[in-house]
Amino acid sequence: MQEKISLSGVPETMLQTIYARAKETKNRGAIRDEKAMELIDRLDYDFSLADKDAAMSSGVIARTIVLDKMTKEFLEQHPGAVVINIACGLDTRCYRMNGFLHWYNLDLPEIIAVREKLLPEKGTISQIAMSAMEDWCSEITEKGNEALVIIEGLTMYLTEEDVKNIFTVISKCFQKVTVFVEVMNPMVVKNFKEKSIEVSNAKFTWGIKNGSGLAKLLPDFHYIEEHSLVEGMAEFLPIYKVLGKIPVVRNISNRIIVMKK
Repeated sequence: MQEKISLSGVPETMLQTIYARAKETKNRGAIRDEKAMELIDRLDYDFSLADKDAAMSSGVIARTIVLDKMTKEFLEQHPGAVVINIACGLDTRCYRMNGFLHWYNLDLPEIIAVREKLLPEKGTISQIAMSAMEDWCSEITEKGNEALVIIEGLTMYLTEEDVKNIFTVISKCFQKVTVFVEVMNPMVVKNFKEKSIEVSNAKFTWGIKNGSGLAKLLPDFHYIEEHSLVEGMAEFLPIYKVLGKIPVVRNISNRIIVMKK
């Protein structure tokens, strides 16, 4: 029996992203996300707009490629780390990774209610039904371990104060932590709309140019490096191996910034 999902605003975007991953797995195969394919078959939802939104789909796949690689490398270098996946939606990265001690998927209560139905998790994978700006640290039992926080597909829907508040919660929770955070260029925030989310009233509201700019907002953290999603695009659209060398193309793309405390 299919699950009928009724969401709107930013929470609804999680359905578009999992559809993009399932479609890519089924067709071109730049990523393999078998869990996404299983979930799509169980959802009663009209994905027709997502089907037509090539820009959204390409961005999701590029982001998945880049973050999967970064997360895999981190866990290889820090076996036994704790991972907190903020704004997890129906993300399935935890099922593609090895080497973590505990993986926490965190999102708003209405999102986790959906996730619990579709992806009931236990043992070394847990769910936290809270806002990223609340004190979710009380739910983490391994605060002394090496920690990785992933913030994917969220900051562009927030305000600068929201972003600072999330990092404040992270800083209070861990003495030592690495954060992978996706950000959008301010010019894209002002001038670009994703077709698949227009009807949901989700709007881009915040962006920042680079990691150096982000570091100025976060006194407890220092900037390590950043990766343009062009790196992921080049994996399935070879023209980006050339376009990615052009600074304006790399700079306009979303990027994953690595911050460390």
